Amino acid sequence: MGSAVPSVRSISDLARMAGVSVSTVSRALTGKGTLNQLTRDRIRAIASEHGFRLNVAAQNLRLGRTGSIGVLLPLGHEKAQALSDPFFSAMLGHLANALTDRGYDLLLSRVLPHGDDWLDDFVRSGRTDGIIMIGQSDQSDVLNRAADHYRPMVVWGAYSPDNRYTTVGSDNFAGGALAARHLLQRGCQRLAWFGHARAPEFAARQAGFLSALPDDIRKGCAIVPTHITPEGSRANAQAFFAAGNRPDGVFAASDVGAISVLAAAGACGIRVPQDLAVIGFDDIVLAQLTRPPLTTVRQDIESASRMLVDLLLRRMAGAETQSVQFAPQLVVRESA
Repeated sequence: MGSAVPSVRSISDLARMAGVSVSTVSRALTGKGTLNQLTRDRIRAIASEHGFRLNVAAQNLRLGRTGSIGVLLPLGHEKAQALSDPFFSAMLGHLANALTDRGYDLLLSRVLPHGDDWLDDFVRSGRTDGIIMIGQSDQSDVLNRAADHYRPMVVWGAYSPDNRYTTVGSDNFAGGALAARHLLQRGCQRLAWFGHARAPEFAARQAGFLSALPDDIRKGCAIVPTHITPEGSRANAQAFFAAGNRPDGVFAASDVGAISVLAAAGACGIRVPQDLAVIGFDDIVLAQLTRPPLTTVRQDIESASRMLVDLLLRRMAGAETQSVQFAPQLVVRESA
């Protein structure tokens, strides 16, 4: 009689048979986290030979975790903004990659705040092991209150000393100043700012932009309240130009807004950059494809996404964390 084949009834049995840790087996079978491909293939081959399948739900139940991280987009300041927004889409992709590498799934929720208990309700639902907030909108008071009793939360957006939560974001004030100095260097004198100042990130970009202007130019700078959506921002820009306004330099608080300015200017016979220099903010992929290609202030959202995940996991492990600001970079193309 041949010797009996060892039984594999649990992940621990498989780990002993493969000569690796339980966590290594988990990464091999779920496809999450970093692992040498040869090791992954060997563990999967052993599991297949013995007919073993990992019950992820049962494993998470035993560990007291969900295996998911909530990514929330609060849209108190602009309820029409969609998940298809190019900046949101790019950041979600980078966050999904970073979370998968660390063994977590992403649970996405678009939030239209009604009242001030929406975040507490989400936390109490127990659907996720932690929360990454993309933007603060006008909900900083809600975030501060949640941060007082809920540790595993980090926020993408502008830093403020009044925040009691950890943020990762760009130095928006410095980015606005970069745009102002570039327009001044081009000789622009009649400037306009397009943006939605209720969002703290946009407000900081506006403040940085205005701070870098000489007094006479700053006093004459047009402040154009602008929707964040492509349709809304284009309508705002068209109305501005149709009223006879003719700036020679525009800084828009986002690339979507800047692209809308390009479209509206073209419809009014305004040439870019000959008659009007235009600068955006974000450096989304579309910024390279506009006509002319868009000069913009770049945010390193890939590095920021990995930092958000890293800081969140540190907080989940009980560590203290500090907010992080990334330096923006001016990307000069043909529009300014």
